[in-house]
Amino acid sequence: MTTATAGGAGAAPPADDTHPRPSPPPDPKRSRRSVTGTRRVIAAAFLLPALVLLGALVVYPIGYSVYRSFFDQAGTGFAGIDNYKALFTDATIVTAVKNNAIWVVLAPTVATALGLIFAVLTERIRWGTAFKLIVFMPMAISMLAAGIIFRLVYDQAPERGVANAVAVGVHDTFNQSSVFPKARPLPVHPLEKGAGGTFVSKEPIRAGQPLRVPLVGVAPARMPDDAKPAEGAPAASGEAISGTAWLDFTRGGGGKPNVVDPKELGLKGLEVEAVKDGKVVATATAGADGVFTLPASADGAQLRLPADNFREPYNGVDWLGPSLVTPGIIGSYVWMWAGFAMVLIAAGLAGLPRELLEAARVDGANEWQVFRRITVPMLAPVLAVVLVTLMINVLKVFDLVFIIAPGSSQDDANVLALQLYRSSFGTDADLGIGSAIAVLLLLLVIPVMLFNIRRIRKEGRR
Repeated sequence: MTTATAGGAGAAPPADDTHPRPSPPPDPKRSRRSVTGTRRVIAAAFLLPALVLLGALVVYPIGYSVYRSFFDQAGTGFAGIDNYKALFTDATIVTAVKNNAIWVVLAPTVATALGLIFAVLTERIRWGTAFKLIVFMPMAISMLAAGIIFRLVYDQAPERGVANAVAVGVHDTFNQSSVFPKARPLPVHPLEKGAGGTFVSKEPIRAGQPLRVPLVGVAPARMPDDAKPAEGAPAASGEAISGTAWLDFTRGGGGKPNVVDPKELGLKGLEVEAVKDGKVVATATAGADGVFTLPASADGAQLRLPADNFREPYNGVDWLGPSLVTPGIIGSYVWMWAGFAMVLIAAGLAGLPRELLEAARVDGANEWQVFRRITVPMLAPVLAVVLVTLMINVLKVFDLVFIIAPGSSQDDANVLALQLYRSSFGTDADLGIGSAIAVLLLLLVIPVMLFNIRRIRKEGRR
């Protein structure tokens, strides 16, 4: 039996640093495992259903939409890029593109700004949690319900629309509306229509002759509550001239025109003027019984009823008209999503290092400087997340515009998502145009998504 000795034939060769040993061949069993130690076949089996769903629900619809966008309305003829040309030449679609640009710029900016203000201010108040709950509550409402709510809010009738009820209340506080907007004289009355909506007497007024100012066209139910039965003008003292302004209409009939009947009411608040050579020499206001008195200087003048007596009442703002419908709908969107922005920003605000804020205050910075120079820059990543999320969301807005905008203003409030629905399923359906709009929306969303992905990767490397 031989024993291997150093340097003998049975000994292993000495290690040589200049010639390292070759690495052993990879184990084929190990090569079939993933980083986590799972066999690749098993991993692929688990991923396959998700990949199939992704392809069926995302990839295939996108590819088919791109394919269909090159066909005509019937879907049988190849249209080339004509559908894409129509996106920038058709007036209706161009309006939708412009409105989408307004939405993307205005809605996310306003919602984020309000969310930032709410989040910062609620940190300083004792009932901040309750305030946040109230602001966030509209997020629990569907777009359909929010659209119905704001369709009523923007109703033109002040008795139904809250926005116009407020507008009319503020307006009437500073500018009193007339209570006789449709009043007018009959041809048998001693008045005739003048310039600028006024009514003037057919004959000059004379001292000692009682004046009669009968009008019709006012519903008895719309008369002032404190109006009293009209009285014939009494004999005025001295050289003064008296008269009566009344509603020359008797409920149930039986009254005589141009005569003060017992059941006829005085036109309380009606203003009368005495005009000579185009100048107002005297004015008077009718009392609850319609009686008014002019001074002696009115002798020989012409009696005039100013147009302010018959001014139409202020009915508020046409919120859903062509010029304000898009800002009005954006306002409803901000009402819903400002709470979403506030919650995300408040979460980011809670993570800010308080020692930096306190150090700035110790150094003499006021609250505005702390907010502008420290709070906002440190919240920039959160603000970017909110802005990007809302920008993607407003590109798809459809429900609010479809529900809030009336038929007469829907073309003026049109957006791409609504036009996509109208082009694909409307009375003049054109699937080629609808598919082209869908592709355009995809192209508009891609840059925002790439920006978001790049931002996320940059934050991950920090």
